[in-house]
Amino acid sequence: MKTEMAMQEKTKIKLAMGKLDPLAFDKRIYTLASFSAAVHDVFGHMEDMRKASRGGRISKAFAEKVMLSVTRVNGCRYCSYGHAHAALAAGVSEAELRSLLEGELGDFPEDEAVALTFAQHYAESSCRPDQQAWQRLVAYYGPEAAQDILAYIRMITFGNLSGNTFDAFLSRLGGRPAPHSSLWNEIGVIFGGVFIILWEVILHFPARLVSKKIVQEETLGTSVVGPTAWPEEADEIHS
Repeated sequence: MKTEMAMQEKTKIKLAMGKLDPLAFDKRIYTLASFSAAVHDVFGHMEDMRKASRGGRISKAFAEKVMLSVTRVNGCRYCSYGHAHAALAAGVSEAELRSLLEGELGDFPEDEAVALTFAQHYAESSCRPDQQAWQRLVAYYGPEAAQDILAYIRMITFGNLSGNTFDAFLSRLGGRPAPHSSLWNEIGVIFGGVFIILWEVILHFPARLVSKKIVQEETLGTSVVGPTAWPEEADEIHS
């Protein structure tokens, strides 16, 4: 009993001295392997993002709401700050922004709530949403708009987890290491990521040049990639 009380007292002293933080870093982050897979996935769906941003099916304000719904789950402070400002600039009200940052979607109209709910579910399921959730999204918005929404979700997820991995490194320096991670993993993602991205550019640039003319002649209609095509990196993302 005395030993337990002594340990508790030592813990209090360490806390008071700032040497021990009771809260461990608990945000989802990348491993080096999952980051490499995520970069490959982003480049593989770059055309989807181009069509989403130029197609006009999803407004700027709506896209920002979708991305903030994902960001709220993943907890990236950088994306939260940047996209909050972008949302306000796009016409999202302060009340709506507050609801998005708190994860409260009850006051949003159905034509937005369906997508926002799917975005939350996508993030909460570590990029592995239920088939029924995807089918509902497609049934409500149509295949093209649903694919646009998914493109925004994919891109913001990459930004969220990249930011979180950088914060995991900062947290480690502050004495709060992320569970299931390591210093070398975090350094690998932060600094090795430059070379991984450059490699993907080298791989995809020739193919983009060859297909550019074909893409320009395509209509806006594209085949929808179903739930079997969710990013492979989800299996290695830590919760």
